Amino acid sequence: MRRHHEPQVGDKAPDFTLPGTGSRDYRLSDYLGQPVVIVFYPGDATPVCTKQLNEYNDGLEQFSGLGAQVLAISSQGLESKEDFAAKNGFGFPLLADVDKTVAKAYGILGPLGFPRRSVFVVDAQGVVRYVHRALAGVTYRPVSELVEAINAARH
Repeated sequence: MRRHHEPQVGDKAPDFTLPGTGSRDYRLSDYLGQPVVIVFYPGDATPVCTKQLNEYNDGLEQFSGLGAQVLAISSQGLESKEDFAAKNGFGFPLLADVDKTVAKAYGILGPLGFPRRSVFVVDAQGVVRYVHRALAGVTYRPVSELVEAINAARH
């Protein structure tokens, strides 16, 4: 039973504005004209999230080579994000979705109200081109799969 429309491939990505690392706000619509990889991850500094975001950070040239912006979102506050980003030297912003509004808009809240590890690729027109909502928290999509999705979205 879906309470509201969860964005699927081909839908317009729900716009959002969230505070993020570097003490500024990030709006999805600011990135129109380039692909965006939106990564929802459950927790700052947790083992799987750290591994996932480090892997995406290591693959950052592949994303930026395609002109894609990575935005990583979780529900912890900004202080926790700044800390996590500083420790790992991420080359992309971490955004704080403290009240989980964005997680709700993207339909990724699990039964207990925890955001599921999920990835969306949004094309330059702001349309969702790839969706992966994980059911279990320990797996994540490899860089290669996301790069393929970005490439596919460009044609």
